[in-house]
Amino acid sequence: MPNKKEKTGAGLPGAELIKIFQKRQTEAMADAKMIKKRFFEKEIRVLGISGSNRSRNDFAQEDSTTEWLLGKSLDEAKKLGAETKILKLRDYDIRPCKACYSTTNTQCHYKCTCYPEGKTGDDMTNKLYDICAWADAIIFATPVNNFKMSSLMALFIDRLISMDGSLKPANEKDTKNAEINKLHTKYIEETATDEFGSGFLRRLTGKIGGIIVSGHEAGASLTISSLFLTLNYYGLLFPPHSTMYAMGTVCDSTDKDKNRLQSPCYEDEAGLLAKNIMTAAKIAKRKDDYWWAYDGRAN
Repeated sequence: MPNKKEKTGAGLPGAELIKIFQKRQTEAMADAKMIKKRFFEKEIRVLGISGSNRSRNDFAQEDSTTEWLLGKSLDEAKKLGAETKILKLRDYDIRPCKACYSTTNTQCHYKCTCYPEGKTGDDMTNKLYDICAWADAIIFATPVNNFKMSSLMALFIDRLISMDGSLKPANEKDTKNAEINKLHTKYIEETATDEFGSGFLRRLTGKIGGIIVSGHEAGASLTISSLFLTLNYYGLLFPPHSTMYAMGTVCDSTDKDKNRLQSPCYEDEAGLLAKNIMTAAKIAKRKDDYWWAYDGRAN
């Protein structure tokens, strides 16, 4: 950390910077308390995120099978008492992540300052972070595109990093001042404790996760594995049997997939996925005398 005489590139003395860092730490701890309080409310809020670009009103001329499965899962969650919402990523302006995190942890902010909230922001900053924060459980649904998740889902997941540990910028008038942000990172590394929010605030921690994948004939395991690894590192909790895939076969043309995949078998599986997510949410919300541990000095 800077000493009292040290100056930064922005002309702020070290002691003044430390006061700002302390303020950001206090704000993050207050946010952490609100996250925990909201999670332990009785209501269960389930968000479905569709990464499909298919629509009967566009060139595909058919709606998405992946989205159909997601809808069945959300229908079941609603029957079981959840409040549900669906995000169709194709309906939103989501711009690419600029990888600020790789400069230093605190170069990436919540909410994303590459596309600042307001007129200069995109829908991820202005709308979607808030909707993700609303949810207790999130079901991610994506088609298989070339053995991987869709480009829409990948774009969304990349930008979701802003919720995985990022804080408000230390200097709101010069948000990307790398020198200040590196000092901010060092301050957190030296002062964070085990208390949730005292260091990097991983805002997705404890949310229940589910994954739905569909495709023509291959790539489901790669897609699920990639999503699961990323989302688990983001802090999501995956109960048993909370991932599923529905696949066609290379022996048939793609025009056979719809009837094969939009079937009672896969509809039932989507419903079971929702039941397991709801069960996990009920168990996790049962008593508020715990929280999930991670090292707040790093993210």
